[in-house]
Amino acid sequence: MGSKTITISEQAYKALQREKLENESYSDTILRLTKRFGRIMESFGKWEMSDEEENRMQNDLNKAWILWSKNLEE
Repeated sequence: MGSKTITISEQAYKALQREKLENESYSDTILRLTKRFGRIMESFGKWEMSDEEENRMQNDLNKAWILWSKNLEE
């Protein structure tokens, strides 16, 4: 299998380092993380929910993104 060289910020590297498991390559870490989270756009429209449920979910997602962003800054 071939390889590619990418450039990432120090902040992104530290975040990736925190996610990396012992005896796991960075490639394996990236593949594990991208598989685990998947593509959120593929999930839209797969279930029915009320407007209230949709608003609650959107608020929860927004809170999670804010927390995640703050963790990246550390």
